[in-house]
Amino acid sequence: MVLDYFNASPKEYKCIFTSGATAALKLVGEAFPWSDQSCFMYTMENHNSVLGIREYALSQGSAAFAIDIEESLDHSRGNLMSVKVSQHQIQRRNEARFFEKEPTGGAYNLFAFPSECNFSGLRFSLDLVKIIKEDSDRILEGSPFCSGRWMVLIDAAKGCATQTLDLSKHPADFVVISFYKLFGYPTGLGALIARNDAAKLLKKTYFSGGTVAASIADTDFIKRRQEIEELFEDGTTSFLSIASIRHGFKMLNSLTMPSISRHTTSLTTYVRKMLLALKHENGASVCTLYRSDNVKVVCHGWGPIISFNLRRPDNSWFGYREVEKLASLSQIQLRVRNIEWERTLGFPQTGCFCNPGACAKYLGLSHSDLLSNIEAGHVCWDDYDVVNGKPAGAVRVSFGYMSTYEDAKMAYLLWMWLLKFIDFVRTSFVSLPNQIGRYHLRERPSSFLNEGPRKLLAGGVFLKSITIYPIKSCAGFSAASWPLSSTGLQYDREWLLKSLTGDILTQKKVPEMCLISTSIDLHQGILFVESPRCKERLQINFKSNTCNGSTGEDFHIHGQRYEGRSYNNEVNIWFSQAVGQPCCLLRCSMSNYYLNNSRCVGMRRDVQSRLNFVNEAQFLLISKESVSDLNDRISSNMKNSALGVAVQVNPMRFRPNLVISGGEPYAEDGWRTLKIGDNCFTSQGGCNRCQMINLVNEGGQMQKSNEPLATLASYRRVKGKILFGILLRYETADEVEQETNSWLQVGQEIHPNSF
Repeated sequence: MVLDYFNASPKEYKCIFTSGATAALKLVGEAFPWSDQSCFMYTMENHNSVLGIREYALSQGSAAFAIDIEESLDHSRGNLMSVKVSQHQIQRRNEARFFEKEPTGGAYNLFAFPSECNFSGLRFSLDLVKIIKEDSDRILEGSPFCSGRWMVLIDAAKGCATQTLDLSKHPADFVVISFYKLFGYPTGLGALIARNDAAKLLKKTYFSGGTVAASIADTDFIKRRQEIEELFEDGTTSFLSIASIRHGFKMLNSLTMPSISRHTTSLTTYVRKMLLALKHENGASVCTLYRSDNVKVVCHGWGPIISFNLRRPDNSWFGYREVEKLASLSQIQLRVRNIEWERTLGFPQTGCFCNPGACAKYLGLSHSDLLSNIEAGHVCWDDYDVVNGKPAGAVRVSFGYMSTYEDAKMAYLLWMWLLKFIDFVRTSFVSLPNQIGRYHLRERPSSFLNEGPRKLLAGGVFLKSITIYPIKSCAGFSAASWPLSSTGLQYDREWLLKSLTGDILTQKKVPEMCLISTSIDLHQGILFVESPRCKERLQINFKSNTCNGSTGEDFHIHGQRYEGRSYNNEVNIWFSQAVGQPCCLLRCSMSNYYLNNSRCVGMRRDVQSRLNFVNEAQFLLISKESVSDLNDRISSNMKNSALGVAVQVNPMRFRPNLVISGGEPYAEDGWRTLKIGDNCFTSQGGCNRCQMINLVNEGGQMQKSNEPLATLASYRRVKGKILFGILLRYETADEVEQETNSWLQVGQEIHPNSF
């Protein structure tokens, strides 16, 4: 059935089931007959899973290089299309061994390309199979690898869902597919379709119970199975999943590939035209689409993918994370995978989609840009979407098959989704005249945060509450007075929980952490911790030797290196029960945790102070008046939209250290410095809010809504951030000792200095 779908004769091809397309690619990389005369050539537009084959090639002494492919008219050959290859730098890990002998031309080389680029939707011409296999001398003229024996691998995981791949016309040696990407089910099942003669060249090392005919335990003897599928399918295949794919093929065959292709093309064309039509009030285009109809690559059309970024009226970029954050408030999920919506309707995602070559190519990122981004702390899956003024990724919308247009329900859902998506982009990112106060406000100049001089109320501004959060992401406790240290409030965020795999646990990953309550007795020097999941209250003595070992554990958070001390097994078992997964408690060491990497400037707000396990700065300050204004706006929005009873937000929803009372709403935005009692603080700017403030603990259960982030997004967006509250740094002359003699006390008057 699989071979029939690709019009591959069983006499020429075999289907090897794997755990996915990635496993199929890994199989080829592991077993390919690499030598120091071999070469792995691949197009720049390739998934990371294809690029990973490079490691096998280089480790065996082979060369590897990326190429760009262009086509042009060859007048000397009767105006036939001629393929031109632009070769990137050759990569090799053992140059000396390579130059010991001249290439003989007998080595096996591998060329890999996708049938469809998962970043741009570019469809490569499948004629590349014959061109590379039969005309490599001309295509790679001057290259030491032009006369080798070339084999071709096609990554068809994305392309074969909407484009026919006929192996009788395009006889590739290897084709990898994913059934999940083909028709949405099952997950964890893919296949390698291999030509029989090519598969026999693969050198398999490992053997398992299902791949050998006989073996002897105490001597070097095995007899491998002869059939290709039996030789390469290690262990028990997912036979239930394999049995289910016939239903997927039955559906695809009933729809027919030409119909699916026409359908997805029409959807893509519609959305593309709608996005290109969006203009700001000054006439500037809103969307930059990463596709050129004048592209000169060997192209067989475009798949149902639209990758784009959004610009402000001044031509600066909206980050894709900002798009993702606002989309979630409009009930448009950009990252959560859902089979029905991903495969049958539109599926937006953000980032580089594991295709670094295409990402760099279309975004115009040079090697120096990429290295600079990495040195600045940018890695896959992080929140740094615009680095040094350039986007580090994009937003992608892709389409797949659906039932039929005659299926009224599915057609209606699809149409409503398209309208909702286009309306979301228009209302959230398009600058229009005379609409400053509405939801779609994109940017305001920085001066909007300080609209004229702020006047204090007659009673002045006072410190209303002090909250300490000893363990990162766990509940804090309030105090009438509390000592200050060179890291902020003493003991604030001095502990954290770390999983056994090395991940730092936060409420984003483990919402139950908010149920863990804490308190500190300064006189006894004890941290008390309680959880509804644990019968006993845990006591941690600051000064007792409860930490294991004499050396600390090094790790990084937000670009800063820390040294943490771990606790004994009894403490770790308690916290593992409290959060429902194995973890360990770490305490920030007293030594060597200054931010010492200047390349991380800009990624973390406070780069001068000593910091415990905080995200950006030592303190977060929230104004009671600002929260009251926010609640008024939420109530007004609820009344206007007839959505029911408005949610009243408590200041503690924002996890502040300091809550102040008095003054006008948002007066704190304009403060440069402030003095509380005899203690001086410097503002680090506004605090960028995320979905965490939409989570609330109700009766021991975490509940999520759109508020207050949705309302804040309507009037508090500045340069891609939704700001509420300000971050502070404690100005102390004592840069060495942890403890100071200074205290904060509820009721102290606050004296700010504005910009």
